[in-house]
Amino acid sequence: MPDSGKSFSIEGKKNGDITLFLRGRIGLADFAVLFSEIKALFIEFNPSKLTVDLSHVEYFDTSGALFLVQLEDEAAARSVPFTLVNVSIQQKQILSLVDRGALRAPSLGSREQPLNFVEQLGNATLDVLRDVYEVILFWGELVYEVVYSIRHPGKIRWNDVIAYMKKVGVDGLPIVALISFLLGLIMAFMSALQLKQFGANIYVASLVAVAMVRELGPIITAIIVAGRSGSAFAAEIGTMRVNEEVDALITMGFNPVRFLAIPKLFASMFVVPILTGFSSIFAVLGGLIVGVLGLDLTLFTYTQQTMKAVVMFDIMSGLIKSVVFAAFIAAIGCQRGFKVRGGAEAVGNATTSSVVSAIFLIIVIDSTFAIILHYIR
Repeated sequence: MPDSGKSFSIEGKKNGDITLFLRGRIGLADFAVLFSEIKALFIEFNPSKLTVDLSHVEYFDTSGALFLVQLEDEAAARSVPFTLVNVSIQQKQILSLVDRGALRAPSLGSREQPLNFVEQLGNATLDVLRDVYEVILFWGELVYEVVYSIRHPGKIRWNDVIAYMKKVGVDGLPIVALISFLLGLIMAFMSALQLKQFGANIYVASLVAVAMVRELGPIITAIIVAGRSGSAFAAEIGTMRVNEEVDALITMGFNPVRFLAIPKLFASMFVVPILTGFSSIFAVLGGLIVGVLGLDLTLFTYTQQTMKAVVMFDIMSGLIKSVVFAAFIAAIGCQRGFKVRGGAEAVGNATTSSVVSAIFLIIVIDSTFAIILHYIR
């Protein structure tokens, strides 16, 4: 069925095999008209098989490639086998430029079918399992790099370690001290309301000291560090990921985990125990103010009762916990940063995720320590 006025001709019979011969220019100017006419031919001929011959095409660009892809999709929608023949090398190269996956993806404005409860639960479970797998994978690589760095201390970027010690420790001390002081003051005041009824004011000092040194000091410090420094680690590495700086490090032959994560990890493990010690001291000072000004205790009595209540085992267990907390905070912050893909929104999501994950791990680890230390004491 040749027609000199059209850019195609058809050979074949209705309800049978059809060969579509394209000729001349197949480009942007012919796209809309050509596709509408050929779509009408599907209805007229109802082919059982469609073959497209490109041997007579003189001009072919990406619009022509897009036309052929849409023609193939139209044939697939009608369950008609589709074949291209006599395709030149140049035409194949142009066809390869068309991203079929992007064409078939739903548009940004389209609404996906809402998932039912079982599907949502399944997706959430898969996300959790995938996240656990990625965290374990990163921890394995991080442990390897820690061992390597201990064996080769000269390879550690000590200037960066010192800089991060200042950011995590020195810069974080004021907020840790303030919150711990107020927490100690509140604990002493609230416990005094009850103990005062039994004439046991002296035990306010014991309560504040034991609670802060053994449990609350390490936890409060770790949560503050997770919010300040863990999120900063994730945002810093995530931004480097978005700007392709991590890829640049790999191209230059640097190991990104050793180059970026190890200084943050070592700095956190060095200074968080020190912050925990300051946290306990400032909390005791807060309780001291309540004891001296509100409970008529002398400075000597309050200090002596505090020292009597706190034993070395409590101090060491609190410091050991703080080291473990610091390792997990730095590791999860770095892992979330390395996981970033996309733009500014992905960096924000990674920052939020690092803080939430770190706080969750702090509570889980503290619960584990509580059980273990109960049997060790």
